[in-house]
Parts: sequence; structure tokens; C-alpha cells
Amino acid sequence: MLLKSYRQDFEYTRRLINSFNHHNAEKLTLFVVVPESDLELFDEFADDTVTVLSELLLAEYLVSEPLNGYRSGYINQEIAKLSFWELGYLENYFCVDSEAVFIRDFGLQDFMADSTTPYTVLVEDKELQVEPRYFREHWIGRAEQIQHIADLLDYSSPVLRTCHGHQVFSSTVLQSFVRDFLGPRGWTYRDALSESPYEFSWYNLWLQKTQVIGIHQREPFVKVFHNEDQHVDAITRGVTMEDLARSYLAVVINSSYSRDVGIISPYASKPEAIAPYLSYGELASVVGRKVVDTLSRRLGLTRRSQTE
Repeated sequence: MLLKSYRQDFEYTRRLINSFNHHNAEKLTLFVVVPESDLELFDEFADDTVTVLSELLLAEYLVSEPLNGYRSGYINQEIAKLSFWELGYLENYFCVDSEAVFIRDFGLQDFMADSTTPYTVLVEDKELQVEPRYFREHWIGRAEQIQHIADLLDYSSPVLRTCHGHQVFSSTVLQSFVRDFLGPRGWTYRDALSESPYEFSWYNLWLQKTQVIGIHQREPFVKVFHNEDQHVDAITRGVTMEDLARSYLAVVINSSYSRDVGIISPYASKPEAIAPYLSYGELASVVGRKVVDTLSRRLGLTRRSQTE
């Protein structure tokens, strides 16, 4: 596995690695790539199954200025994922985000179709397309960017399938991408991301175009709550980690919206999980409604018992 992190995500990384160690049934290795200045901080995680590396190993590919409206650190974590194969540590690697928490045991069979070919996460995300908030805030722009990648790759399909992240990257596919697409154009990873900053879609669409390895399609390994509406909906419906573990290896509560309210534990009770999203007034209102509902049910039962 590969994690690109930095000191601002240190506590997220600690939580991830704790869950990784707990559920790593086959002692797979996690490579953690961080800025050189953060090495000493992250070295506490290094052990037999966790290797901490400096991003300077990939320095020739990294950027120092914002790109395509994104800060350099964001672009560099994308570049690290696309270029990590060049270090020669792994033939295939699962890209995991620091916000992830593993919720059940995992092993090679979860990620590999056979001894050499990884599964490929490919979805249309129809449930996100019909969600009004996600469609308004993210879908339209993202769809345009993905189509732009397809056009640049000269890949034509009536259905464009990709994923948001947590993909198993094949070094065979990435080597082909560099050799047969970037190289002839004189491009680097930076140039590709300057056109469209979606590293997983570059990988997924290139694989579908070339099929340099067999495509064994899987649905996402990780349940991602993209915004607070999705998370609150799951909480109020009583969805537990045990429920999610029937389909997923891990869960992510996206820090792009949750960071301001702190690190939210996916194992929190319903009141604990929903409280960070509510103001004191809203929380009081929810509690008040709960009390009224409880009293109404009890009074209703009392009246029925008396008439009976």
C-alpha cells in the first residue's frame, strides 16, 4: 500500500496506521511518503510492515508552485502516487488516503485478481450524479475534466468509468502511460496534471484504452462520505461500521469538509457522531424533538393500555 502524507495529517495517519496494523491479516507493507522535513516526525510509525520514505526520492517530478488552481502539496501527492512505481519497491500498490480507517481484516485476495493482476475499481457514480448537492458542487466540473482526459488520450466510450481514489495501481499500466503517452509528447506527470488534476482518471482511462493488463472490475474498496449530508444521513439511518464492513474494507469521512470540526471517529455513537455537525441551538432542537417523540410514544402506549 502507499500513503502520501504530511505533518498536518499526522493524527489522521496515526489513526490509519493503527487500523492498518489491527486488520493487516497477511502482514502487507505500507509505504508512507512524506516531505523530507517531516521524516523525523513520521519515523515513529516505522516497523516491520510500515516503511517511511522521503518524497525527495521523487524530487525530479515534484512541483514547487501551484498548478491548475491547486496548491503544490496537493499536486505533489498526486505525482507521488503516479510515480511511486519508478522506485522499484512494488509491482502493484493500493493508494490509501490518510483519512481512511480500515474496518475489517484484509489480505492480497482483496486486491488481486491473480498473482500478477490487480483488481480495478471502475464505477459510474450514478448515486452521486442524482444527489443535488454533490451534482451542483462537484459533478459538473469533474465530469468536464474527465472528458478532457479522455479526449487527450483519444479514448472514446459512451460510458466513462473511473474512481475517486483508493485504486490499485499497476506498474505495468503506469510504465505504459509514461512510455507510450507522456514520453512521445515530451510530457511529465506535471504536464498531465496541468491539463486535468485527476490522477486516478488518467490511470483508469489509459488502462481502458490500452488494456495492457486484464481488467477485473470491482466496486470501491472504501466507503467515502464526500460531504456532511451523506454522513449525517448514514448516521440517522443507523448504519454502523459492522454494516459497512459487509461491503467495504475501510471508511473515509472526507477531511475537506470535516477537518474544521475535528477528527470524527467512524466508531462514534450516533449522538457523538452527529453533534459536531450541529450548532448548540440545532443540537438542543434535536434533543428536544427526541424528548417529545419519546414522551408521545410513552403517553400513547399508556392511553392504549388504559383503554384496553
